[in-house]
Amino acid sequence: MTSEQTTDIKHDSVTLSFNGNSYEFPVIEGTEHEKGIDLAKLRSSTGLIGLDPGYGNTGSCTSEITFINGEKGILRYRGYPIEELAENCSFTEICYLIIYGELPDRKTLDEFEYMLTRHTLLHQDMLKFFEGFPHNAHPMTVMSAMIASLGAYYPDATLNEDIHLNIIRLIAKAKTIAAFSYKKSIGQPIVYPQNNLDYVSDFLHMMFAVPTEPYKHNPLMTKALNLILILHADHEQNCSASTVRMVGSAEASLFATISAGVAALSGPLHGGANQKVLEMLDQIKQSGDPVQKWIDKAKDKDSSFRLMGFGHRVYKYFDPRAEILKSMAAELLPELGIDDPILNIAMELEKAALSDDYFKSRNLYPNVDFYSGILYRALGIPTNMMTVMFTLGRIPGWIAQWKEEMGRSDRRIHRPRQIYMGETKRAFIPMKQR
Repeated sequence: MTSEQTTDIKHDSVTLSFNGNSYEFPVIEGTEHEKGIDLAKLRSSTGLIGLDPGYGNTGSCTSEITFINGEKGILRYRGYPIEELAENCSFTEICYLIIYGELPDRKTLDEFEYMLTRHTLLHQDMLKFFEGFPHNAHPMTVMSAMIASLGAYYPDATLNEDIHLNIIRLIAKAKTIAAFSYKKSIGQPIVYPQNNLDYVSDFLHMMFAVPTEPYKHNPLMTKALNLILILHADHEQNCSASTVRMVGSAEASLFATISAGVAALSGPLHGGANQKVLEMLDQIKQSGDPVQKWIDKAKDKDSSFRLMGFGHRVYKYFDPRAEILKSMAAELLPELGIDDPILNIAMELEKAALSDDYFKSRNLYPNVDFYSGILYRALGIPTNMMTVMFTLGRIPGWIAQWKEEMGRSDRRIHRPRQIYMGETKRAFIPMKQR
């Protein structure tokens, strides 16, 4: 800042000095002692706005859903450590916890799961929508469009019980939409949901069952997918969560809002990262070069190659979700007896990177995308479906973000400002003079 623009931080407020005037803004402290400056009245008090491209230093809301401490590798849902939730809970328990704020008791969970089971079917007319997509349409495109279309069948909810029912419908039907989109992409007949199966087992059945033979459920595969979904359930104010809050602030329907979240997640810098991991591994396999050659490329500042699935924007140490999935991979892969050159390359790459001081000194540890990509591959989930899997896990988090935003007493439509850098006023030139 210049001599005319200085900031002095006090214990409970910040003083901004500008053009000879001083303005005080309160400091907000969260329950985990995070601190932020409340700049809600910055423009009305000073005529200034804060410029923060990408919102990297801007808190868009207060929230009670998820706490992250990237320096210490901490992730908690509603105050519960992710390690304890991953070890002890089902995905449907986590859905209830994140959306409604408390762990359900047995009776409440049974009722919640009963409702989820009985709302998995899609309206029969919606099956025609799948026929309209080309066979090579990316499943995320189908997912976003189909979730948005739910709003045509289930009107906007105004009462609490209606909102709860639409939440149930969204979680229940999302896995049906995901499985149907996969079947469409490979030209197989769709497999309808079964009410006698739990949420994760039913999804795997819809994905992989074929009419010619019975589908054999593997409890360890169900456990692995349940774990992945739990670890993807929410992650604070990331790109898609912020999108959901922004779209929801316009009072768009729940289905339209979550569809926007799916669209945001589809980007390769967000939800598409685990797909990029598998594409990288396939690139290494196709080259025929030893893994060490690619490690050396990643370390070469003149090379454009980057190791996908290593390091994280938030976590400065090991991603706590990655540690959990690493253990799951060590359990699942030997059980399935998989001899897959892609997975072998992944394990070799992980070992090489973890033993290399270059990566350790830069905190470039394998993240959740690296291990989730490996596990999806082991489960037989194709690369183009991996972001869809992320979507299934993230839907309860988006719902919670939307629900929290809608419940704010100070709610207002999101409307960021800008600093205009274009042409100043200039004379209009009629067409015949140009």
